[in-house]
Amino acid sequence: MDLVLLASVGGFFALRTTPVPGGGHQPLEQLYAGGNGLLAARVEKVAARLAAPERRVAASIAHLGLAARLWSLALGPAALFGRVPALTPGLLHWDPLATSPDDLWLAGTEELPGTADSVREQIQYGHLVPLAEAFRRDGNISPRLLWGNAGSALAGAVRELLAFARVHDRPDVAARARALAAELFDDEALRGTGAPHGPAFRRRSCCLYWRCPGGGLCGDCVFDRAPASPATGR
Repeated sequence: MDLVLLASVGGFFALRTTPVPGGGHQPLEQLYAGGNGLLAARVEKVAARLAAPERRVAASIAHLGLAARLWSLALGPAALFGRVPALTPGLLHWDPLATSPDDLWLAGTEELPGTADSVREQIQYGHLVPLAEAFRRDGNISPRLLWGNAGSALAGAVRELLAFARVHDRPDVAARARALAAELFDDEALRGTGAPHGPAFRRRSCCLYWRCPGGGLCGDCVFDRAPASPATGR
């Protein structure tokens, strides 16, 4: 698998296979098992960087960023190579204090078929379900918002792959990315997060980024303009 080519799609697709000397990486399984110190550190870092007015705003943005990284690490290889690395929580290491995109490295070389079922099993069930549970343990954030983030992150990864395919004249990559997205969105947890289920996705919930100073609205935001009251931003 050509990791240099994968990284060329964009920063969220980069994957290292060696640790950074002196880095603070821990297997994601520690977070999912209840090690919320890692998550608290990440949320606090995001809150400070964005001057977030409320913890759940920073938590949502932190969750969205990590969800985007996770989808990208599976969708990218699936679309480019027809294979995906085995991204199990025990092998995928995360540094919560690194800058965005979230810094990850993989301790393992196993590869799996690049099918939607494989991507769903690894990312949605293997990571996003326990990740949502971890964020729910950390604070007051709704499941609807978290799954909206997951849908938005999935659509965003597809947009990046389609942009890469246009620039590099790879219609095969675009076709595989679209097909994978169609299958992945055909799931109870993701189906209602927004529409259409592709690059033009518009979500049905809000990630709350607009509440940060100078935040504005995301390109797929449910709102046409920022709400007048923070109470309507959920």
